[in-house]
Amino acid sequence: MQTAIQPTREENYAEWFQAVVRAADLAEHSPVRGCMVIKPWGYAIWENMQRVLDGKFKATGHANAYFPLFIPLSFLEKEAEHVEGFAKECAVVTHHRLEKDKEGKLKPAGELDEPLIVRPTSETIIGAMYAKWVESYRDLPILINQWCNVVRWEMRTRMFLRTAEFLWQEGHTAHAAEAEAMEETMRMLDVYVDFVENTLAVPVIKGEKTEGEKFPGAVKTFCIETMTQDRKALQGGTSHFLGQNFAKASEIKFRDVDGEVRYAWTTSWGTTTRLIGAIVMTHSDDDGLVLPPRVASSHIVIVPVIHKEETKSEVLSYCHSLAGQLRHIHYDGRNLNVIVDEREMRGGDKMWSWIKKGVPIRIEIGPRDIASNQLPVARRDLGHRDIAKQTREELLATIVNQLEDIQKNLFRRAAAFRNSHMKKIDTKEEFFEFFTPKNAENPEIHGGFALCHWNGDPAIEEKIKRDLSVTIRCIPLDAPEEEGRCPFTGQKSSRRVVYSKAY
Repeated sequence: MQTAIQPTREENYAEWFQAVVRAADLAEHSPVRGCMVIKPWGYAIWENMQRVLDGKFKATGHANAYFPLFIPLSFLEKEAEHVEGFAKECAVVTHHRLEKDKEGKLKPAGELDEPLIVRPTSETIIGAMYAKWVESYRDLPILINQWCNVVRWEMRTRMFLRTAEFLWQEGHTAHAAEAEAMEETMRMLDVYVDFVENTLAVPVIKGEKTEGEKFPGAVKTFCIETMTQDRKALQGGTSHFLGQNFAKASEIKFRDVDGEVRYAWTTSWGTTTRLIGAIVMTHSDDDGLVLPPRVASSHIVIVPVIHKEETKSEVLSYCHSLAGQLRHIHYDGRNLNVIVDEREMRGGDKMWSWIKKGVPIRIEIGPRDIASNQLPVARRDLGHRDIAKQTREELLATIVNQLEDIQKNLFRRAAAFRNSHMKKIDTKEEFFEFFTPKNAENPEIHGGFALCHWNGDPAIEEKIKRDLSVTIRCIPLDAPEEEGRCPFTGQKSSRRVVYSKAY
């Protein structure tokens, strides 16, 4: 069967993903190696994500601020584990102007007294400011988030999943008590779970990272892990309990109620434009992008069907009138976004362009549909030939319920896919078989998530990573304790972890 996207997911998943991004006009590669240009259709998704997440942050007491893009090298050196973790990814500014050489070409000049690091993450620069702002326990807690870009010098990049520069939010908080900081860490993890599952319709597993996978400098790192349609894991967000490590490095101290000078307890948490990649990889099909209504760039597209010039005025007038009514309907915190496609092009080309862009509901309206008051309504989560006829009145009365049904159907479908590719594994042989590619022509596709006992030995974790490119994605927080044995050492274990290949 012919599909709009070539190759298909089964034929070449990596190329399929890139093809969907291009066909949906989400983004394209930039002249700067490893970076991307996020185009309006893709950036609208990010804006909707920002709108929802920002509301959740403010509802939990956080305020937005902005901190510098440049971080002095000496700031990173204050926290040894942190700088070691990011050293290979840093972009470094060493000069502050350009001059022409003898051939008239520009060259760096004016060497800086101290190199500046282009922000890979902001714990150190924000910590320096918190140290200035905090004197007493009365100054705590500080609950701040910033929306910004960061740079991590990636050599092998893929749009939305791993680029040298990406957009994100990073929350940074400081507290007077350890328990309060830990509570904040878990609260924000749950905010991410709520957002990704209920707004993006992507099911997650929340858990704790192992010592080898945690954020550099953190005491504990918690995460949410999603499954893509090639059965790999994609990390959707992290929340870090930093203990007093960064507070000591940045000298964030306060005088407690008993008069003692103490170090603050800090957290950080973030998620990125990678979640747009998660939407693509979780919901899309071989005809293109599929967008959950709650985050869609546009909820509805109305396509006028005009075969004769004499019907053009009537059809366009009807379409704009219907769009006006729909735009007054409120859905999930905003009015419906409706497009009327008046482009001069073939009807079939119009239809497929919107299918590939993932608009949740498509309505194609011609003179006969107007005369009979039977509007053809197509849902993107169903096949492109699956069209329901609705009266104008029915459409206006039920449109919110239809969008919510699409939202819930996408989540159910993704959860069913993930659950069908999760397996409890108790032997080494079964583990290796699970992660052996099932299709020689598409070797990326393997078993999925393996739920295995692990006795906490980092050497085993490293060996599996080296031999199979499989990592422990997390130690699930919601999994019950269960006596068992590690399939690789035979040693006792009290719970299972999630092993998977990952992006």
